Amino acid sequence: MDHHGIAALHRRADRVLPRIFRDYVNGGSHSERTVRANRRAFERWAVVPKCLVDVSDCDLSGSFLGATHRLPFMFAPLGFGGLMCPDGEIRAARVAASAGLPMAVSTFAIQSLETLSRVPGVTLAAQIYVFRDRGITRDMLRRAESCGIRNIILTVDTPITPLRLRDVRNGFRNLTRPSLRHVLSMAAHPRWTAGMLRNGMPKIGNLAPYGMGSNLMEQARNAASQIDPTLTWKDLDWLRSVWPGQLAVKGIMDAGDALACQKAGAQTVIVSNHGGRQMDPAPSSLSVLSDIVEALKGETDVILDGGVRWGGDVVTALALGAKAVGIGRPWAWALAAGGERGVRSLVDGLGGEIRDVLRLGGMVDLASLRAQGVAALRPVR
Repeated sequence: MDHHGIAALHRRADRVLPRIFRDYVNGGSHSERTVRANRRAFERWAVVPKCLVDVSDCDLSGSFLGATHRLPFMFAPLGFGGLMCPDGEIRAARVAASAGLPMAVSTFAIQSLETLSRVPGVTLAAQIYVFRDRGITRDMLRRAESCGIRNIILTVDTPITPLRLRDVRNGFRNLTRPSLRHVLSMAAHPRWTAGMLRNGMPKIGNLAPYGMGSNLMEQARNAASQIDPTLTWKDLDWLRSVWPGQLAVKGIMDAGDALACQKAGAQTVIVSNHGGRQMDPAPSSLSVLSDIVEALKGETDVILDGGVRWGGDVVTALALGAKAVGIGRPWAWALAAGGERGVRSLVDGLGGEIRDVLRLGGMVDLASLRAQGVAALRPVR
């Protein structure tokens, strides 16, 4: 599949997916203003072109999540990613392995950590929530460690699930069995439905050990109700004490919270408003990035998540101090649009765009971009 940009992959995905899963991927909470704000924030910046620099070679490798990777982005955790196409998460993991970028595995992944860790060469991070039943959280940490996973990503911005109108209309996380409307929607997408049913009714394989339901919708509802709303900084201290590897905290939008994560021993802070799926209205992730980077004084890595669609967006985030960016919806769209080839098209295209923007900006690697910092950018009036 040729690279036609993320917007084209998005359009194809919308044609392929039944409404319940299309709306799940695309939607946000309340007015969805925060979803739109994440995109608008990038459009307020431009990268300054520079001339007469030897840019015949360009190195995109950089260090984040405790290792060096060939590209400065990662697949962010995506719940139900395996519903985008048959064996979707396995296909994405293969691309991540071949491209040299990390992949975060959602608690709500269709494939288990154990299955995905068997993909040759893949570098995984395990995204977790702290559940009411701490025994489940402890077991997920044990499983991650036994799979050779060195990074966990603790998501902390979901003490409650706010109103998401699209999901409410579709009965997502409310119903425990498909309704007639769901069945009719799936029947209207026969290619997707046939592919999904080839391996039997899909379930959340990553939660299979915990008996949360007999089908995917029941599992989703019961697992969401397990996320502990009483979570405090003491719980982060507890998690740091029981997990021996690298810890990233995702969902940080405030400099004071970022400093508290640093104090608790997190190696990485992921600046994220959950793609506009939690607080609405919230600031865009990009708009708070510089404040958080400045507060952490280079002692804790920062990854930016939310709204990234173009190579220029990645360059902008790195110029403002991020070590890397996470992409979520784009790899979901790419999977739905074209399976493994679609994801490869996404990664190749995004890497090519980053390289184009760096070279036209007179930069040959990420170190030269970091050296310029915000001076590489201009605000768009």
